[in-house]
Amino acid sequence: MSSNTTAQREGISRRALLQSAGLVVGATGMVAAPAAEPTVPMADEAGATPVVAPRAVRLNINGTVTQLMIEPRVTLLDALREVLRMPGTKKGCDRGQCGACTVLVDGRRVNSCLTLAVMVQGKAITTIEGLGTPRALHAMQAAFLEQDAFQCGYCTPGQICSAVALVAEIKAGDASAVSPDVRARSVALTDDEIRERMSGNLCRCGAYPNIVKAVRIVAQGALPGSSA
Repeated sequence: MSSNTTAQREGISRRALLQSAGLVVGATGMVAAPAAEPTVPMADEAGATPVVAPRAVRLNINGTVTQLMIEPRVTLLDALREVLRMPGTKKGCDRGQCGACTVLVDGRRVNSCLTLAVMVQGKAITTIEGLGTPRALHAMQAAFLEQDAFQCGYCTPGQICSAVALVAEIKAGDASAVSPDVRARSVALTDDEIRERMSGNLCRCGAYPNIVKAVRIVAQGALPGSSA
């Protein structure tokens, strides 16, 4: 016997039966639904107070000590570009993957996008602006020009800073992942060594062969008329 016949015998119309069933299902859903998470009201930008108050940070950049008032979470990259207006250091991926933001800290290369400015207080920071001048190029800058080791030039500051540190590593005998003997006190300069040590600096234009040549020239001896 159909449900319609049963409902009609009991004096209940089909429409009323469906409506009552819908109310039951709706009520059940209301009870079972999880409670919505409380929303956080947006702060008024005009009167918002910084979560972290700025503090005095002293940075030694290219031989000049400068004091900045910045939040402790500001990266060295943003301190250089946005606060000190030094655009030489480039912001690429901002995730430590491309190497465009490479600078030297106490002679060692670091990704400034992953380094907080407060972490390098009291250390010597060298950017591309501090390596040389148009009239007195650093040997690596001169080699990049001579070998045409760039195209668009966006990654070039990071490439050059990284290459300068690479040459220092070779002279110090620091081994790399491709060094035949990590215990050896000296490392032979090979193209594989250069490529491995420069692998953290990406060139989307593909100027890698000429970059390798430029690094090799400087590692073998400074170019005439340039500062080492």
